[in-house]
Amino acid sequence: MEKYLNTALSPEERAEDLLQKLNLREKVGQVNQHLYGFSAYERENDDFHLAEDFCKENEYWGGIGVLYGLYRADPWSQKDEKTGIPPRLSAKIYNQVQRAVIEKSRFGIPALMSTECPHGHQAVGGYLLPVSLSMGATFDPELVQDAFGVVAEQIKSQGVDFALISVLDVLRDPRWGRSEECFGEDPYLCASMAGAAVRGCQEKGVDAVVKHLCAQGQTTGGVNASAASIGKRELYEIHLPAVKSSIQNGAVGVMAAYNEIDGVFCHANPWLLKEYLRDELGFEGIVMADGTAIDRLDTITGDNAASGALALKSGVDVSLWDQAFTKLEEAVQKGFVDEERLNEAVRRVLTLKFKRGLFEKPYLEETELPEFTHEKYTQSQKLAEESIVLLKNNGALPLQTQNHKIAVIGPVANDIYHQLGDYTPPVESGQTILEGLEEVFGAEQVSYAKGTSILAGSQAELDEAVTLAEKSDVVILTLGGSSSRFSGAEFDINGAILAESKVQMDCGEGIDSASLNLPGNQMKLAEAIIATGKTVITVVQGGRAYNVSELKENSAALLYAFYPGPCGGKAIADIISGRISPSGRLPVSLPYSAEQLPCYYNAKASYAAMNYYNLPHEPVYAFGYGLSYTNFSISHVAFIQQEESVIAEFEIENTGDIAADAVPMLFIQWKTGEIVGRVKELKAFKRVSLSAHESKKVSIVLEKEALSRYGADMKFAYGQGEVEICLEEGGKQYFTGSVKLMSKK
Repeated sequence: MEKYLNTALSPEERAEDLLQKLNLREKVGQVNQHLYGFSAYERENDDFHLAEDFCKENEYWGGIGVLYGLYRADPWSQKDEKTGIPPRLSAKIYNQVQRAVIEKSRFGIPALMSTECPHGHQAVGGYLLPVSLSMGATFDPELVQDAFGVVAEQIKSQGVDFALISVLDVLRDPRWGRSEECFGEDPYLCASMAGAAVRGCQEKGVDAVVKHLCAQGQTTGGVNASAASIGKRELYEIHLPAVKSSIQNGAVGVMAAYNEIDGVFCHANPWLLKEYLRDELGFEGIVMADGTAIDRLDTITGDNAASGALALKSGVDVSLWDQAFTKLEEAVQKGFVDEERLNEAVRRVLTLKFKRGLFEKPYLEETELPEFTHEKYTQSQKLAEESIVLLKNNGALPLQTQNHKIAVIGPVANDIYHQLGDYTPPVESGQTILEGLEEVFGAEQVSYAKGTSILAGSQAELDEAVTLAEKSDVVILTLGGSSSRFSGAEFDINGAILAESKVQMDCGEGIDSASLNLPGNQMKLAEAIIATGKTVITVVQGGRAYNVSELKENSAALLYAFYPGPCGGKAIADIISGRISPSGRLPVSLPYSAEQLPCYYNAKASYAAMNYYNLPHEPVYAFGYGLSYTNFSISHVAFIQQEESVIAEFEIENTGDIAADAVPMLFIQWKTGEIVGRVKELKAFKRVSLSAHESKKVSIVLEKEALSRYGADMKFAYGQGEVEICLEEGGKQYFTGSVKLMSKK
């Protein structure tokens, strides 16, 4: 028996044996993820035909290393319920593709399958979640882990090996169209959620490929894929904690980012991809390229084969759609890169194939798959409920109606795609805000007028909305944005939206904004509705931070929902009606305008952030802010110093008549030390569920890592000065105390 077929040997031993048998072209084929998997087939009724390009690629390389997006469905892929792959046919096409790959390989090497799931499975019938920014607002890592576990369970049933999950980007500029893909502006929150998402995937048997490495959220002017002009300290303090958390929780792959950091492209950055990732973190998995990103290195190499060699030498193991990695055979022959470096990448790919058992079980059983509905798996609904942030309430909420006429007005109320975010497949289920309100209050009490579109509107639409408001007792005004590609989008080669597309989008990949004001005529609509004198409850829904200062002043109540997913309409309606008390907390600060940027809460303490003479010195609402339908009381606070940790103990009470969740948070500020600290830094939080008038004793530990930092020598160490610890809930400060940390030397 060949050693690579011997299951008694380790995956590493089997991979090494197989590697020695491959010729140069076969090796290059194993590290290529060149094909768009959704173009690998054509569907006719319930039968599939393998596309010519797939067959040619399979023939040329003697198999396929990794295949991206076989199940992807969206306007870019041009796959839907009729042309794509419904779950009931997934095993059929998977086996057809895998069989073709194995038969063309001299050694019967199966393909690895990767798929996009930034907020759910981007496929026909895919289980969808709220976007990352919405999940960040829950401050509930356990629920995020559980939810990603459902997604992983579904994609595993369809034979997917790699889940490409957006968990590494930290939101530092809300003008960025991909803001929705970040868990928030804080590194600790992002790291907590990233680790949870990875655990959810890995525990269900799907390998997480986390993206993007790194600092993509540290844009220049909010422009996608632009330069991050920062040094290593900012990298370590803000952008790398989520990377570290992902690796510690078992991520098997890391995707490099499009941007450059201080002049070095991430795909050509050996310090980032080798010294940091492998030497410092001990990462042993694969580094994957982003879509066509390696070809962008041509701007510095002037030669596509040299670009492939540069990326490979810098630490990239697997490509994505680019041409450069298809030229690695040429690159090795010309001496651009050593074959041993190619062997290293191939070894990693083969090892993963053996670890996943693909050689022993390459095919799926063609049996009926379980249904992954939101009714059966309620994690998406629960995330939506926990993510809605109550910013203002003068008593208008919860809304008590007895045969009152409710006017629902606004462009985001009645289009399911406006609440799903980017990277979304076609959907057949879900509930809009309007549908949720009709269910909760009764269709006979609810009337609707659009008022305006996302980016444009007519005077007739506005007049209709004002007339409806005047005839009603209360208005629920729904404003915001959209990342929906389902309105005639035009696409770049990597699937990003082309700026010249005529779509009703103000957010999403490729849709960056110079302004943080609500788009189009929406504020004109808001002013006209408010002028009617009716009670106005405003719901803002979108994928980034908007300026809500005027809405704060003129609304009776104000709710903020970062794309809450297919169950978001029901969640918003349940909160408005009081069936659920809001418990979301802002994962990002809401500025007055783009002129106020940067506006993140954890600025360096060396200067007065946002200190402009002609703008307020604080955001409209700050990170961590959020109200409830009840009040909380925190007492008996004690900070107990241990050898290399601090325990915060306190009692928290729900003083009202409504059950609710509190989210106490611990922030620190360094008062002494060698380096400049930040105004404050989140270091721990906990969701606490409380019945009416219930009190609980809570203990939150600040571990050694939370009380450590990078010194002037960039060494990470505990006990570098005195810290002030602050206990907050919903943006309200309850207690502060100072602790002098003593390092052991």
